[in-house]
Order: sequence, then structure tokens, then C-alpha cells
Amino acid sequence: MSNLELVWALFSIIMLDIVLGGDNAVIIAMASKRLDPHLRKKAIFYGTFGAVAVRGTLAIVAVKMLELPYLHVVGGILLVAIAFKLLVEHKDKGMKVKEGGSLGEAIRIIITADVIMGLDNVLAIAGASNGHWGLIILGLLVSVPIILWGSFLILKLMDRFPIIIYIGGAILAWTAGKMIVAEMKLASFFAMIPYARYSVPLLFVIVILSISTSINRKHHQAA
Repeated sequence: MSNLELVWALFSIIMLDIVLGGDNAVIIAMASKRLDPHLRKKAIFYGTFGAVAVRGTLAIVAVKMLELPYLHVVGGILLVAIAFKLLVEHKDKGMKVKEGGSLGEAIRIIITADVIMGLDNVLAIAGASNGHWGLIILGLLVSVPIILWGSFLILKLMDRFPIIIYIGGAILAWTAGKMIVAEMKLASFFAMIPYARYSVPLLFVIVILSISTSINRKHHQAA
């Protein structure tokens, strides 16, 4: 991996952590809402680090799975779906998260919910890192302060500056295209496409942003 590719991968991972990690703060806040203040801090700390540890395990599994035939294609398609989910506005964005009545229950809720909702983050990091373990570990470490301290601010910023969401969606689309091009079983097909390593991911970005923007515009007109 060249220095430029390394910098791009690092930037992609940080941006993906930002745009995909925002909802985790809401989960933590809701799960620990009923606890006393001193227990709430413990629930946030242990719940977050427990979730990150599980994410690390899932990241290892994801990278190993990407070595299987056509898994790059499957991973790319899943990232396309995640990009649309991120970019297309929904009328109902509310989340129902159970509130924990004890420290142990709150931690369990945080870890369980984060694992379920964090699969997109793990898959995106695995794809953006090109299997580089240092970048995967760094991506997981970056997600800790984002979830612990920055997510509420980021959620507000994304509401105020929608361009942040579109940047994240573009990175997801680029990563999806890059993963599919990296599929060795399709190497002969992509060899026929000029500059496929860049042209295919760019096409993904253009198509996904165009479709999602069009859908959002129709939603606004219907409203």
C-alpha cells in the first residue's frame, strides 16, 4: 500500500467512524438513562469498551471472510445498501432502545445493540483498510472517543451540515466499488475496463449519490 493509499484509507476510516458511529451515543444514553449518575459513567465506560472489543473480533472475522471467493462482491453489495440507508432520508428515524434497570443490564444492552448496529461499521472498516491490520486497529481505537464523547456533537453537525452525510456516503460507495474490483474471481472481467481500479469505484459514487439525491428530492416535494 502506497503512502497516498494509506492516507486515503485512514481518512476513509475516520469519516466512516464519524458518520456510522453517531447512533451509538443514542443507544448508550438510552440504555443508561435510568441509572444513578455514578453508575451511568461506569455503564458508558464498560459498555463502550466491551462493544469495541466485540467489534474487534467481528473485524477479524470480516477480514478473513473477505479471503473467500466472491465475498468481496457480497461485501461491496452490503456496503451499497448501507450507503443508501445512510443517504436516503426516512420519515421515521426514531429508535426504541430498552432502558437498563441495573449496571449489568445497561452494559449488556449497550454491547448487544452496538454489535447489531455496528456491523456496518466493522464491514466498512474492513473494506476501507484493504486488510491492513494496523488500520483496522486504529479505526477501532478512533471509534472509542467518537462514541464516548463526540457522537452527540456529530449528530447535531450532520443535521446542520448534511454534506457530512454525503461525504460519508460517497466514501462508502467508493469502498464498495473498490471491494468488488478487488474480487480475484472477476479479475479478467475488470481487466477489460480502462482504469477499473478507479473508474468503477467512481461510477459507484456517482450512481449512488445521484439516486439517493433524487429520492430525497422527491420526498421533500411530496412533503
